[in-house]
Amino acid sequence: MNEQALVAKVWNYAHVLRDDGVSYGDYLGQISFLLFLKMDDERTKFLGESSMLPEDCRWDTIAPLTGEPLERHYKAVLEKLAKQDGLVGTLFLKAESKINDPAKLSRLVNLINGETWVGLNIDVKGTIYEGLLERNAGEVKSGAGQYFTPRPLIEAIVKVVDPGIGETVHDPAVGTGGFLLAAYDHMRKQEGARDRKALRKLQDDQLSGTDIVAEVVRLCAMNLYLHGIGGATAPVKQADALMTQGNESYDVILTNPPFGKRQSFKIVREDGGIDSERMDYVREDFVVTTGNKQLNFLQHIMSIVKVGGTAAVVMPDNVLFEGGAGETLRRKLLRDFNFHTLLRLPTGIFYSQGVKANVLFFDRASPSERVETEALWVYDLRTNQRFTLRERPLKSADLDDFIACYRGKHERHKRVPSERFHKFDYEELAKRDKLNLDIFWLKDASATDPDSLPPPDEIAAEIVVNLELALEKFRSVAAKLGAVPA
Repeated sequence: MNEQALVAKVWNYAHVLRDDGVSYGDYLGQISFLLFLKMDDERTKFLGESSMLPEDCRWDTIAPLTGEPLERHYKAVLEKLAKQDGLVGTLFLKAESKINDPAKLSRLVNLINGETWVGLNIDVKGTIYEGLLERNAGEVKSGAGQYFTPRPLIEAIVKVVDPGIGETVHDPAVGTGGFLLAAYDHMRKQEGARDRKALRKLQDDQLSGTDIVAEVVRLCAMNLYLHGIGGATAPVKQADALMTQGNESYDVILTNPPFGKRQSFKIVREDGGIDSERMDYVREDFVVTTGNKQLNFLQHIMSIVKVGGTAAVVMPDNVLFEGGAGETLRRKLLRDFNFHTLLRLPTGIFYSQGVKANVLFFDRASPSERVETEALWVYDLRTNQRFTLRERPLKSADLDDFIACYRGKHERHKRVPSERFHKFDYEELAKRDKLNLDIFWLKDASATDPDSLPPPDEIAAEIVVNLELALEKFRSVAAKLGAVPA
């Protein structure tokens, strides 16, 4: 079967199950489990490798079964593999069967069994899987979409950061692994990757990630595995990155942490009522203690990037202008790091409409008494730019000018200002009220041209975001006055 026909076959069966009430997310999970079981069997038969699985969990115990015996055995296999260590345990983390119709499960087993997956090109397997990931992100209005960063943006970030062979790359909010995959693709094309040992080290040891959601970690591990990344130990793990002191450090951090409200948890009072309490992360290596998720992720990233290393992180606008903890953190970022570039992103490129975000690029400097950021260069890709997920999606060409303006680490002195690329010296930034870095200078055409206004859904989403920010500020004031709990 040719590549396109195989892709179509996998997609078509996703539609069949979708009509039966199985979401793309659940379908992805089952595809992940069965694909790994089948590929483990093929590696043993065709490549002579040892199986990673217990004997009673292997493909040859599943494929011959049908009906209720298949359903019972499949559930038992998933339950047992979820308790394994290493890559297997990660791929089957909290695994359970979501296909309750034995006939449909049998059809899915036959779909997987009808192809020799080990013989397929890695790019083909990756294309099939990433297509399903993207379809799932588009289907779910909240949840899966938050883990999906536009591929053209990821590729542009990786291109300008330029991670090299021998460097470690980490994503503390890894999602489905987009940044790690792009970094791997970028690094394996370099001269040093021609050495087999260097390439194997890249595949097994230099890429890593963390995510708090078990299902997402499974999808990410499978995505990386199908692209040839990861050995016996999975490169990603389930954990709350913010609970981990920065004991490990990395050369490059590439990430898009989850946006959202302040972190909180629910507690049940003795009278049965429910209270919401703010969740603050108290860490010795944090500059401020706050419940703001984005500020905490930024602090964590600042603590785990090596001296001389580079970070590129997607952050919402409020990180640039929020007072209090936000101002304190911005001052540290400018003082102790070389915060050299800010990319203002357009709206309409994320699954959550109305999101205003930026990419912060900074290098960690050696400890010193001087201010490390001499100047911040801001590229405005937002003003007078209109993008949507379907009608006008963000494309690689839309980021070409930013890439050309950015220049590498050793050529930043050659940067040239342009209409969308401006330089702001530290002395100028330090004079801004509360060190507000939400900087713009281009005239917004929508202010005078009604035809250039955003679509109604984006306007509504932006109003909701602004109201939530305002409500949080009022709650903070009320809490200080003793009116409501913090």
